[in-house]
Amino acid sequence: MENEKKKSFVTIGNRKKAPLLTLSSTTVESDEYWRWGDDNMMPSALSLMSRRSTTHRRIINDKSDYIAGKGFSYGDADPRLAAFVGHANGNGESLRTVLSRVTFDKSLLGNAFVEVVTDHNGSFLSLYHQDASCVRVARDNKHVILHHNWGSFKAKEAVTLPLYPLFEEQSDGSLRSVIHYKEYEPMFTHYGVPKYIAGMSVSAIAYKTDCWNISRLDNSFQLSGVMMLDTGASNEEDAEQIVRTAQRQFAGDPGQVMFIVRNGQENDNSQFIPLTSNNEGDWNHLHDQATSDIVIAHSWFRSLSGLDYASGFSAERILHEYEVALNTVILAEQEELLSPLKQILLNVAGIDASTLEVINRPPTRSKPIYMKVWEARKADGLEYDEMDERQQAYLSEITKYNVTSIK
Repeated sequence: MENEKKKSFVTIGNRKKAPLLTLSSTTVESDEYWRWGDDNMMPSALSLMSRRSTTHRRIINDKSDYIAGKGFSYGDADPRLAAFVGHANGNGESLRTVLSRVTFDKSLLGNAFVEVVTDHNGSFLSLYHQDASCVRVARDNKHVILHHNWGSFKAKEAVTLPLYPLFEEQSDGSLRSVIHYKEYEPMFTHYGVPKYIAGMSVSAIAYKTDCWNISRLDNSFQLSGVMMLDTGASNEEDAEQIVRTAQRQFAGDPGQVMFIVRNGQENDNSQFIPLTSNNEGDWNHLHDQATSDIVIAHSWFRSLSGLDYASGFSAERILHEYEVALNTVILAEQEELLSPLKQILLNVAGIDASTLEVINRPPTRSKPIYMKVWEARKADGLEYDEMDERQQAYLSEITKYNVTSIK
């Protein structure tokens, strides 16, 4: 959501150029909305947790990248489709840029929002990603309310837009609508729930075990214990001052020290009594178990999140798990994201986007690109024909074709 209006131009085919305005502040018809979480700040809590747990954040990043793919392939029957893929809105963003931000929001928050902008004549079409943390569903379930800071909501600073398939005319003359993507969860009607919801606790455990290790480093691995101080203290205030001075010099967390001040004797019997605990293995096991549970909660795979590289790089395992992820998670998510976009392209701009598909590539290759197709099929135990012209192509040529299809 922009505070200032920015004019730009988007052309579809030979249609007349039309001015495009990014979202500007308008009057909110109603400030009633469905709370996202008990305090309406669920997106902030989920975002904060993702910034603190390294494994949790890595899975979200990788999962969204795989779903966004490496670009798009499409037929060349309608050149307007190629133009739209390369230039999806007035900010100059490509369709992949918009899609990658949408997939990240959906993976992180279980919800994502895309703003659709056009006019009565359908002379232009633009798609804008809207930060899901700034959007709430209105009470009528037909609109969404956008605000830059829901911690201090002000109705006059908010913008109300209709939910797709409804379009409403704005003050700048454009027609706008918002697509709401959400992960289905029983008992949750207005907002989706991220798939890793069952792993929130273990994400917190992984974060706390990391904090514990950092504290040990900061404290130079000092032991916990009791410090007996023989010193003279005329009153309680002097005793507290002695303890505070000793704490600044010796105390740590972990490595916590209890200070006991007693009246000094002729001989100074001050001593430190360590309290040892052999729980290193318990902490390591707890961290490893939390990491494994996070991967399971995300419905994801260890090798696709870089968790098994320390034990050896297995290209075969990575390719196998990528194939499983492709057929169980990635393709289904891509279809869900592209389906309404294809419908909008056809209904609003008259562009047949049925051939529009996301290009998926595995993170590693099992065969060198200088092999021919028939050689690769032979290596995989498939039927092959050395004389078939189509199988004479090198794998590098196929890869090159995919690269040139990316827009």
